[in-house]
Order: sequence, then C-alpha cells, then structure tokens
Amino acid sequence: MARKTRDAADAPRRDTNSALDRATRPAAKKGGAQGPSQRQLRVAEEIRHALSAVFTREEFRDPDLFDLKVTVTEVRASPDLKHMTAFVSGLGKDLTSAQFAGLKRIQPFLRTQVAKAVRLRVAPELHFQPDTALDYAMHISKVMQLPVVQQDLGKPAEPPQDSEEP
Repeated sequence: MARKTRDAADAPRRDTNSALDRATRPAAKKGGAQGPSQRQLRVAEEIRHALSAVFTREEFRDPDLFDLKVTVTEVRASPDLKHMTAFVSGLGKDLTSAQFAGLKRIQPFLRTQVAKAVRLRVAPELHFQPDTALDYAMHISKVMQLPVVQQDLGKPAEPPQDSEEP
C-alpha cells in the first residue's frame, strides 16, 4: 500500500479568531484620540526631573531670568518624543511674558542639559507653557460655592409616595 501524503489542503487549519489569539493580539485602536503611551509618560517624567534640576541650579545668564524660581509642574511628550511641552509656574507669582521670552532664549541650553541627563536618540525640542491648572481649580472651587450651585447639589427632592393603603 502506498502511503498517503498530506498536502496543504489536508492540514488542520488554525482558527484565526480563537480566544488565545485575541488575547495576545494588540488591541485595535478605536476611532477617538487616545492618551499618551507608557513610554511617553515615562520619558516626560524624566524630562521634568531634569528640567527641575537645571532650574534649581540656576545656571543661566539671562537677565530676565535672574533670581527666578520656576516650578515644572508637568511635561507632555509628542508621540515621536521629539517635542516636549513643559508647563511651568513661578513660585509665589505668575511668570511674565519677558520671563517666558527668556525661557525661549535659553531653550538651546536647556535642551543640551536635558540631553546630558536623559539618554534619548534625539534631544527633544522644548516648548514652555504657563501652568493654569491651579487657577482653573480655584475658579471651579469658587463656582461650586455659589448658592445657585449649592441649591442644585442639595438632596434631590423625594418623589411623592402613594398614600393608598390596602
């Protein structure tokens, strides 16, 4: 008797929609915008620490930044990690437009310092924005204390109950 050989048509087929395949496959992105990846978050936090260290040392010579106390509250990274937006605020007072212009002038120096502290393929371009999160939180707090809002936040009126007893 001749032995029958298997060809591709006789080979068992793998179910492409099995539970194991679905579990190990990366999730398909749905239409809307998604948050930053773990890598973006991790790199942004490292950049924030590096910028904070540079601002603590106060090594810049710009006259607009003389004796300036800056807090870097957040850094957001672009998906390709080539651009970083640093949200900064002054300690005790807001930064002026001249101080933001000074930060823009010393951006190449800050970029060099960040590149030395954080090892990345490309030294990221730094952009500075004022941090308005605290102002926004204070505004929301004031709005929540308004009598009109407090009235809406009070206990909801109980629906009338039927007074019919059997």
